[in-house]
Amino acid sequence: MDLRFDQIPEAALDWHERGQGAALATVVATWGSAPRQPGSQLAISGAGEIMGSVSGGCVEGAVVVEAVEALADGRPRLLSFGVADETAFEVGLACGGRIEVLVEPVGDGPDALKPRTLRALVEARAARQPIACATDLTSWERALVTPDAPGMAARFRADQSGRDEAGRMITLHNPPLRLVVVGGVHIAQALLPMARLAGYSPTLVDPRAAFASQARFPGETILQDWPDEALDALGLDARTAVVTLTHDAKLDDPAIIAALRSDVFYLGCLGSTRTHAKRLERLRAAGLSEDQLARIHAPVGLNLGARSPAEIALATLAQITLALRGAR
Repeated sequence: MDLRFDQIPEAALDWHERGQGAALATVVATWGSAPRQPGSQLAISGAGEIMGSVSGGCVEGAVVVEAVEALADGRPRLLSFGVADETAFEVGLACGGRIEVLVEPVGDGPDALKPRTLRALVEARAARQPIACATDLTSWERALVTPDAPGMAARFRADQSGRDEAGRMITLHNPPLRLVVVGGVHIAQALLPMARLAGYSPTLVDPRAAFASQARFPGETILQDWPDEALDALGLDARTAVVTLTHDAKLDDPAIIAALRSDVFYLGCLGSTRTHAKRLERLRAAGLSEDQLARIHAPVGLNLGARSPAEIALATLAQITLALRGAR
């Protein structure tokens, strides 16, 4: 099975179902400058194959050894690794630090991660449903929980895996971040690859074949549909950002309306202050409320003094990041 680098639970399930055996390693907590955050995962097969990471160096080697032993005895274990500043870089802890890692074999043993639980997790991820695995680190009982469970909404919004007040390890599986860019202009040519590097799955929407072509956007996902139809088909949600760049009201406005009637966490629109004022008049006439209109970031991007298309793309991605990660 061909899997992306971020499909860690999927890899573990695939290895288990093939009879190879599989274990999941998850970062529980970090202190100092550990390069991977709580919730980061590494899948290990019984043959020693790996996907993902829990640090940046030889910690993985020790985790793989423990995972193979966990597959043999069917018991999970909680590991702790500490590295001094002078040796930290060599083993992947950039400036010294300590990490705690949970290793769970997949299997039917009393303390193992059950295949049915892993399968349900993978199915929720495939459907873009936010889900978390709550693991009691004493009893090894596990439950899949959603954002409407007590105390979970804030965790999902902040992407905050880690121990909760009850001492359980909460491993979040939020849907992947998406960026939908309307308009195959020069700014989009810089913004899409930047967004991918930042962890987004980008999609370009533009019905104009001359603008939305593989020649102009090699390797990108392109939808040559009218923006409102494309956004409806994509299914906008709270893990999606939308940016409109066409300067053409008949293309931008339907996309803006669709975005404002959804839960997207960011909507940015290209255009000057004067252009945006005219846009607001059209949107009010279309029935949008003032609260909805206040969600629009326009002119798009942080005020960095950007001039070139690449600089505007950078300012836009910075503003998207602020909307996602900034103070709430």
